[in-house]
Amino acid sequence: MVRSRRARSIRSLLTTLGGVAVLTVALAGCGNDDGGSTAGSYGFPQVTQDDKAPITVWVDADRTKAADAFKKTHPEVPIQVVTYDGSANGSNSFRTKIQLFDRTQSGWPDVVFSTQNNDAAWASQQSNGKQAFAAVLNGGLVPKATLDKFTPGALNPCTVDGKVYCLRNDLAQVVLWYNKALFDQFGYQVPTTWQEYQALGEKVAQEHPGNIVGTVGDAWTPEVFFWGSKCQANDITGPKTVTVNTTTPQCQRAAAMLDTLIKNGTTPNVSVFTPEFVKKYSGKVLMMPGPAWYAGAIFNNPQSLKVPAGQLGVAAPLAWPGEDAVTGNVGGGTWFVSSHSKNLKAAETFAEFVTTADDYQVAVAPGYPAYGPAAEKWVTKQESSGYYATDLKAIVTAGTSIWPGWGSGIFSQEAVWAKTMTPAIAGGKSVVTLLPEWQTAIKNQAQVDGYTVK
Repeated sequence: MVRSRRARSIRSLLTTLGGVAVLTVALAGCGNDDGGSTAGSYGFPQVTQDDKAPITVWVDADRTKAADAFKKTHPEVPIQVVTYDGSANGSNSFRTKIQLFDRTQSGWPDVVFSTQNNDAAWASQQSNGKQAFAAVLNGGLVPKATLDKFTPGALNPCTVDGKVYCLRNDLAQVVLWYNKALFDQFGYQVPTTWQEYQALGEKVAQEHPGNIVGTVGDAWTPEVFFWGSKCQANDITGPKTVTVNTTTPQCQRAAAMLDTLIKNGTTPNVSVFTPEFVKKYSGKVLMMPGPAWYAGAIFNNPQSLKVPAGQLGVAAPLAWPGEDAVTGNVGGGTWFVSSHSKNLKAAETFAEFVTTADDYQVAVAPGYPAYGPAAEKWVTKQESSGYYATDLKAIVTAGTSIWPGWGSGIFSQEAVWAKTMTPAIAGGKSVVTLLPEWQTAIKNQAQVDGYTVK
């Protein structure tokens, strides 16, 4: 996915509320599929198990803290930590390395962290006749009681044909961030619907020009505005099937709203991670729909907007008139257990710890935990900081409001948007008129990645 500026910003922040993570578990140099494999009791072929075998963990620089927390809590488990790029910025290194190990039938790492949120789409499938890399988790490997406590919908990106292939690390649900001080100063009311949001954007353009209510300059724009409008741009219906229709009323209404706000200057086509954005809009962001991690990446960031304590408020996802509010998601991590692991017991212990344990998810992790009990404690900790102008109940509400009709395919929606839509919008084209072109671009990319498109 195209998130280079976001990734760089997140790495420098302890308060960031999101990010993307994938943990995959296997044993470096473990037995291969040609010898020692059994049918297994968890729903996938397994090599002969050794509960004393060490596990090797691949993480990016930020997730070394997860491994450190595990080693401190579980000194009895021998673990080797290897740092790699986490497939950041669409490098696809995770998948590329696994394909190499599949060919040589050796070298699989025990734990792999990936910054991509769509790895279950390929890791759950056989490749060139080789068994799928990801282990099935809901066949008894991970306790059902643990799986049931994840936030409803959190494991959707991990689930393929009813089987769960990963554990979600954190969520990146979209909420409405707003500056309470500016709202009070201008005498405005926080909107609860997209209709009110647009109307306020039009009012701001007239009464307080220069202030903004959002941006469309980042690759995750469709996940912020179109996902929450139930636009059928990314309806993954099977491991290799997708339905794409960007001309529905749900897509058109979001596009028409953006056209209005782009034209009047309240929703500029500029990335939130550019010097231009910081210079031009510091102190002028009235409100902004965006993922939970915007709090630390943009607002409470000395290198970005640097919003003072007591000003940043958060409101629940906006609803379209007559409909219940749903929202999108920009990132959020997952941890996979490898089907090749020689020590599945240790692998599962690691994966369960880093996604559920307070020692990491509450005490250390910067993102909103996907595991429900940890999320509650994490929110309490954040609220006690005294930074926010409101409580964080809206983030909790958003975590259970992510619309399930936007899937996690192999292809990157963000890459398609960045290549097709961002430059066209910059050239002055209407988002509404660009919808057919966007649809064609999505279909073409999906087909390149082997999808049957409907």
